[in-house]
Amino acid sequence: MTLETNEDIGAVPTTREERWRMVLGGAAADSCGGLGAGLQGIDAALAALYEPDGANGLNRRGGRGGSAPNVARWLGDIRKYFPASVVQVMQRDALERLNLKQMLLEKEMLEGLQPDVHMVANLVALSGVIPANTKETARIVVRKVVDELMRKLEEPMRSAISGALDRARRNRRPRHAEIDWNRTIRANLRHWQAEYRTIVPQQLIGYGRKSRRPQREVILCIDQSGSMAASVVYSSIFGAVMATLPAVATKLVVFDTAVVDMSEKLDDPVDLLFGVQLGGGTDIHGAVSYCQSLIREPRNAILVLISDLYEGGVETKLLARAQELVDAGVQFICLLALSDEGRPAYDKSLAAKLAALGVPSFACTPDAFPGLMAAAIRRDDVNQWASGNGLVPTRAER
Repeated sequence: MTLETNEDIGAVPTTREERWRMVLGGAAADSCGGLGAGLQGIDAALAALYEPDGANGLNRRGGRGGSAPNVARWLGDIRKYFPASVVQVMQRDALERLNLKQMLLEKEMLEGLQPDVHMVANLVALSGVIPANTKETARIVVRKVVDELMRKLEEPMRSAISGALDRARRNRRPRHAEIDWNRTIRANLRHWQAEYRTIVPQQLIGYGRKSRRPQREVILCIDQSGSMAASVVYSSIFGAVMATLPAVATKLVVFDTAVVDMSEKLDDPVDLLFGVQLGGGTDIHGAVSYCQSLIREPRNAILVLISDLYEGGVETKLLARAQELVDAGVQFICLLALSDEGRPAYDKSLAAKLAALGVPSFACTPDAFPGLMAAAIRRDDVNQWASGNGLVPTRAER
């Protein structure tokens, strides 16, 4: 295999010992010496596929179960480290060596498996090399998982956002004709004056006025790198649910080194997922800049960046852009992951710098995400909400 790395990475063996070490693999470490930091990731990606005990456990021949969560990350890594021609070769080799080919080629095998989010992520990542006669079966498997997640997550999401919007619109200073007397009386029962046999209302509650306020703008900006695979699946489903709410204008943007607006596919999460290409480099600044261009009314907008914050672009430009958004009144939130796995690996320094600018940064589970969006719509303190719900916000860098 040609050891030619992606120009964005720029890491290549510089000495004869390093070249031989990369060709011969980990067994040659004693005779050829170690590798520089820039080559260790490349070596791990190669070892995972071509060495008997791959560095990430991908080459286990005892079964697929334990390695499933690692496949999407590995697919992202090889797109990051190698040019497209080499990636194609490695993906095809993976179908043979990782025991995935049988799963992808046999309709009966796919139909008999118990699909989950990780399998969906792997099928989406491998969509470019799935044989044509199996692709429809793969879509059926993905559809099964998506439908199951929609049933589980749709109602909590819809209820949380609708309730938050109703509360945000509630009229707290009604004219006489707008007073909702039933709710006003219930809210003021503690102010009953027995001697006068009456209630002295301290708070008037009115019917919601027909507001001319435009739709609340929500933009989900999702990192496509391999480590974010489960986050991409969940984000696509939540985006599809929000897109059905008339009071919310939802946009969904995915990015690596390029930015792709997938908003038009929100009506079908399966089509959306098969339009995603997991892996590659990362230009968070470019993605956030594009999302900023979509915002019509900053004080009515919520931007949710879902990324582990390993920035491949210019960090200072990203921080400057974040400051612009916060100063303009945009509710800018960074989710380090949207998955069931808990606290992920992420760039702690960049997360702390964003937190210092007023961008809350924390990992979020799918069950907690509806509550997060409701809190954002109500313009609650998101850091306080996260702490109160067992999530751990990143502390601002001093």
